[in-house]
Amino acid sequence: QVQLVESGGGLVQPGGSLRLSCAASGRLFRITAMGWYRQAPGKERELVAMQRGSSTNYGDSVKGRFTVSRDIGKNTVYLQMNSLKPEDTAVYYCYADHSASLGGTEWSFWGQGTQVTVSS
Repeated sequence: QVQLVESGGGLVQPGGSLRLSCAASGRLFRITAMGWYRQAPGKERELVAMQRGSSTNYGDSVKGRFTVSRDIGKNTVYLQMNSLKPEDTAVYYCYADHSASLGGTEWSFWGQGTQVTVSS
């Protein structure tokens, strides 16, 4: 089992910055992907940023403003969010795909979520 714990959410003014962190723990063997989704009230959960191998994908609404990075040794993923807008307000969820053995099945795991509110 893999546990994901997010931190770094909070209240920030428009134009400000926040940095989210997510640390994975448990019986870890191989994390194959790690990143972030978000869900605003009344909306579906959407991709923010994801790293899988050497590939990084961003949601269209955050390109150029958000940057995802990983510290593989620490099993941690970060999300640097700059030029924040009120429409970035959402619960941000950490996501990871994990395989317990070489060539084994990948299982998806989610964190509990951290609230980000962008408001003046």
